[in-house]
Amino acid sequence: MTCVSIENHQKTNVDVWHELIIEARTDISIEPSLSLFVGRTILDSGSFEEALSKTICAKLGGEILAEDLLRNIFSEFWKDNENNPSAPARLDLMAIRNRDPACCSYLMAFLYMKGYQAVQAQRLSHWLWKQNRHHLAIMLQNRVSERLGVDIHPAVKIGSGIVVDHATNVVIGETAVLGNNVTLLQGVTLGGTGKGRGDRHPKIGDGVQIWAGAKVLGNVIVGRYSQIGACSVVLHDVPECSTVVGVPAKVVRSRHHSS
Repeated sequence: MTCVSIENHQKTNVDVWHELIIEARTDISIEPSLSLFVGRTILDSGSFEEALSKTICAKLGGEILAEDLLRNIFSEFWKDNENNPSAPARLDLMAIRNRDPACCSYLMAFLYMKGYQAVQAQRLSHWLWKQNRHHLAIMLQNRVSERLGVDIHPAVKIGSGIVVDHATNVVIGETAVLGNNVTLLQGVTLGGTGKGRGDRHPKIGDGVQIWAGAKVLGNVIVGRYSQIGACSVVLHDVPECSTVVGVPAKVVRSRHHSS
């Protein structure tokens, strides 16, 4: 069986901001009761970045972390032209629309899918972490965990085209790394073994799919385009293009990779 790169099946030329505006107008025409919320968030915004800031700030803002403070931090973040921070957010949205069969529009993912929102909040906290603004980064991580049920350390390095579906109880530890086009379902843990410090969390290759409830523990490498079965416990490296299942997880299928 051939292991085909997931990127080959994704549209890459979509103007997601244009699509969001079209979908917002359509949804309001069908359900006028949404006009205030959708109008303020999408149609009254001047850009994708402004709309995303509004959405996440509304979800996370409160007495502990004020919406105005969050919006100011986002404004700084979007101005980081060197790293083009909005590009991964757009690719994540496209990935959800392309790969999640339950997602029928970009607007649905943008406004209502907490996995998408949690990943974008982590991108902000990661930016803060790299600036040594650790206290604020951890505060944002804590807020996401409380409000969205997703706990991703600010130091985690995340690629683009990420899908965190359902997202409840997803936990990703400090030294973990996620490549591009990774899919995680609810209850996934990318954690340590509790032994020692330092580089102690998993490294997840491009195109990996990790199904509900799976645990990957320790500084192990999951090779590109592999799949980890639901509720499996991975304690050792996983070869590229393999399917592993069980407790502890074992390889049950290997496939040749075709890029």
